Amino acid sequence: MLIRLLILAALVCVMYKMIAGRWPWEKKVSIRQQAVFRARRLLGVEARASREDIIAAHKKLIALVHPDRGGTNDQVHEANAARDVLLDELPGDAGKPGAQ
Repeated sequence: MLIRLLILAALVCVMYKMIAGRWPWEKKVSIRQQAVFRARRLLGVEARASREDIIAAHKKLIALVHPDRGGTNDQVHEANAARDVLLDELPGDAGKPGAQ
């Protein structure tokens, strides 16, 4: 009886994976959270990075990927988007352009 129950549980889990695209025990991550994670990874900053840390990391990355240095416009746009996503995540008005 226990074997049948385990097989049924496994079958339900596989069906859930096929329908939902993830295992039942996996945490669902929003698209915004994924974008923030990718932006942090691209700029190389931690979750608690300050506005100054984000801007410094962005400037460093831009210096590497600028078209004048052998990079591409797409890389520059990606770096700018990563900076904007992370600045928007800062609490309060700290992430808004022009805020000091």
